Amino acid sequence: MPDGAEANGPVKRGRLAQRRKAVGLTQEQLAEQLGVDRTTVVRWERGQTQPLPWLRPKLAKALGVSPDRLEELLAPGGAQASQAGRASAAPRQLPAAVIGFAGRAAELAALTGMLDEADTAGPGTVVISAIGGTAGVGKTALALHWAHQVAHRFADGQLYVNLRGFDPSGIPATSAEAIRGFLDALGVLSERVPRSAEAQAGLYRSMLAGRQMLIVLDNARDEQQVRQLLPASLGCLVLVTSRSQLSGLAAADGARLLTLDVLSHSEAVQLLTDRLGTVRAAAEPAAVDRIARLCACLPLALAVAAGRAAASPGFQLAALADEFAESAGRLDALEAGDPASSVRAVFSWSTGQLGDEPARMFRLLGLHPGPDVSVPAAASLADRPEPQARSLLRQLAAAHLISEHVPGRYTFHDLLRAYAADQAQHICSRAEREAAIGRVLDHYLHTAASAAIKLNPAREPAALAAPRPGAVTSQPADYAEAVAWFEAEHQVLLAAVSLAARSGFDSHAWQLPWAMEAFLEPRGHWLQNVSVQRTALAAATRLRDVSAQAIAGRILGNACTVLGDHDQARRYYASSLALYQRLGNRLGEAKTQQGLGVLAEREGRYADALGHGEEALRLFQAIGDKAAEAVALNNVGFSYGLLGDYQQASAFCRRSLTLCAEAGYQWVEGNAWDSLGYIERRQGNLAAAATCYEHALSLYREAGDRFCAAVALIHLGDIDEMAGEPTQGRDAWQQALAILDDIQHPAADSVRAKLAGTSDP
Repeated sequence: MPDGAEANGPVKRGRLAQRRKAVGLTQEQLAEQLGVDRTTVVRWERGQTQPLPWLRPKLAKALGVSPDRLEELLAPGGAQASQAGRASAAPRQLPAAVIGFAGRAAELAALTGMLDEADTAGPGTVVISAIGGTAGVGKTALALHWAHQVAHRFADGQLYVNLRGFDPSGIPATSAEAIRGFLDALGVLSERVPRSAEAQAGLYRSMLAGRQMLIVLDNARDEQQVRQLLPASLGCLVLVTSRSQLSGLAAADGARLLTLDVLSHSEAVQLLTDRLGTVRAAAEPAAVDRIARLCACLPLALAVAAGRAAASPGFQLAALADEFAESAGRLDALEAGDPASSVRAVFSWSTGQLGDEPARMFRLLGLHPGPDVSVPAAASLADRPEPQARSLLRQLAAAHLISEHVPGRYTFHDLLRAYAADQAQHICSRAEREAAIGRVLDHYLHTAASAAIKLNPAREPAALAAPRPGAVTSQPADYAEAVAWFEAEHQVLLAAVSLAARSGFDSHAWQLPWAMEAFLEPRGHWLQNVSVQRTALAAATRLRDVSAQAIAGRILGNACTVLGDHDQARRYYASSLALYQRLGNRLGEAKTQQGLGVLAEREGRYADALGHGEEALRLFQAIGDKAAEAVALNNVGFSYGLLGDYQQASAFCRRSLTLCAEAGYQWVEGNAWDSLGYIERRQGNLAAAATCYEHALSLYREAGDRFCAAVALIHLGDIDEMAGEPTQGRDAWQQALAILDDIQHPAADSVRAKLAGTSDP
């Protein structure tokens, strides 16, 4: 964020920033004085983190204030403010409570009574399942309404996830996906996320240890989906909603079960009255009573009916009730004997009042994979300009058929999604449905491909077909914008891969994962990456596209290597290598050799790693790709260093430096200097090693690579310690620790051990 953009934040953030400005320092200058990254200063000024104890004297000196004054700038009010600062950083994931919530007094009292009982008996984990009844009965509304009422009793915040147990797509969220999202919400950066699902679950439980946190697991399919998400910590409360009777949770996990039925007639009338306004409802009480009965007292149906009435303020409620009653007879019930027998009638009654264009948009949204949709994606679905698509979405939101849950992104209840999909199936032709799906998949593919290039310009290219007419494509302006787009569309892209695979769009089913790798792998979504890359390889195989199979297999080999599944990685690499060689694709062959080199190094087979590195180097040189050649030269040099041939190692790494300077490839240049530092250190040339590591550190800082900068600082500290300069060494380690703590990297523990004198450099 630009310097000074923090002025609209909390008082403590503004006061720290004001003092920095008063002494004439920019965030960058202050960071340089303290030996930290600018983003660390940004977090201090935002109140997201606090400076480590050893940095506070330096910060006070830089700002020209006393230690006590610094504490006031960081957190006015001392201990209480520090506690408030921690609370402000706690996750607050609860969606907004439903407006116009009515009734449920007995159920709310029962939930609160369970919580009070748990508090009286002592701290413990309480699992409450609000289940029973039909879809649309208001389980989520009740859960969120109550959760907001008691949120203040959970000092460490709230977590929320929609498990999509009964989503029309048929693809519920996995426990691993939910846990990965929770780790993000708890502030665990990708560098610290373990690779296996089991380890991620363990970290999740560890993060909740000793915390008081409310966890809402919405729309669960069954006990198995929920059980992995239950914390072991005392003091947490888990609230589950599901259409299933989760009796297994009661039997095995001590869950309290609460069955939720439709509203009573009086509660249904009250809900309508609240939403229509007391004056209008009081003028036609008989019509309100009739609408409540026609809606079977089902909250979702009541909400849609109220939205229809609110959209026509000049209509008599009695006329609307007559219209609804007539439409009900023409529609089948969702389920025979279900209290929601008129739900489809309610939906039809509401959508029937839409104009042709909004009604068409509603139907086509039923084809979207979910869980939410952006304006450009909706525009692509409907083959309409973005301004018109935005207007249509707002009309649907005004009719309470969809909701804008975050600015510019829309979602709807799964019953309404199912109804929209049913309408698309019966009203839209097959050609129209396929064209809409093709356009929206083109939107995601081409935008993802553009974003992926911003994240990794050196990616292997894939030949994409031109987007269909009507597909809206975007090109993120820079790295940050690309990351933001991927983060917003993360879950949608996963669903889009599945939609493409089951709808016969196999080119999209392998190319979307190709683009997504640039986001999923570096941000620690390794399990998801493996999953979508398997889908990609299957789609490429169905297409009998040899080039696609080679690319998908190589990327899948990379994904398996990251997860430590070396045998699988080796098989995928071998298959892709053969395909690349068959095609005469030397770039793909070289990249596969690089992957095999990484795999061999991770297995400790340094001679094999050298062989693969040399073959990759030969191929890159033949292609004339200078940047890739620079990477390969450094890989070969480091392999020689691991094997103890320091003369060859130094020669190759210095050749890498020369090419890096020509190609402007700072990241690789930093790696080459780091490799040279290792080589000089192994030969006992400590001064030369320190110089190399300092070069690496400067380049990493310039490139914004914080983790590699921390590694270089660790190496510099080791050199200082070996050279008899323990004070300088400790200072370098402290700087490294500040970075690693800030990004929550597990390597911080090894640095603490160095500072405590319990490990060797």
